[in-house]
Amino acid sequence: MKKVYYLKTCNTCLRILKEINLPSDFILQDIKTEEITVKQLEEMKQLAGSYEALFSKRAKLYKEMDLKNQSLKEADYKQYILEHYTFLSRPVIIFNNHIFVGNSKKTTQLANQTIHG
Repeated sequence: MKKVYYLKTCNTCLRILKEINLPSDFILQDIKTEEITVKQLEEMKQLAGSYEALFSKRAKLYKEMDLKNQSLKEADYKQYILEHYTFLSRPVIIFNNHIFVGNSKKTTQLANQTIHG
C-alpha cells in the first residue's frame, strides 16, 4: 500500500509531501473531506503498534478537552481519532509495510529514505 493521510489545509503536511516528493502512485486522502474509516484506522494501528502512536497530543482539542489529565486507554484513542480528524498525528505515510506518523524531522527523513531508497 502507498497512501498518505493528511490535511490539505495544513502547511506542515504540504511542506512534508513536497520535501518527500512522493511518486505518483501514492494515494492521498485529505482526512478533513474524506473521513478515516474504522478499517483504515485498524490498518494503521497494525503497522504503528497502537492507537496511541497515531494520536496527536498536540491537537488543540486535546488541550481544550483536558485529555492529558485523563487516563486514556487504547479504545479511547481509537474513538477520539474516529470522532475528529484533528486527533490523528499527521501526516501518516504508509509505504508497503512501513508507516511513518507525524511531522518530526527524523520521521520525514526516514520516510524519504525508505520511499526513495
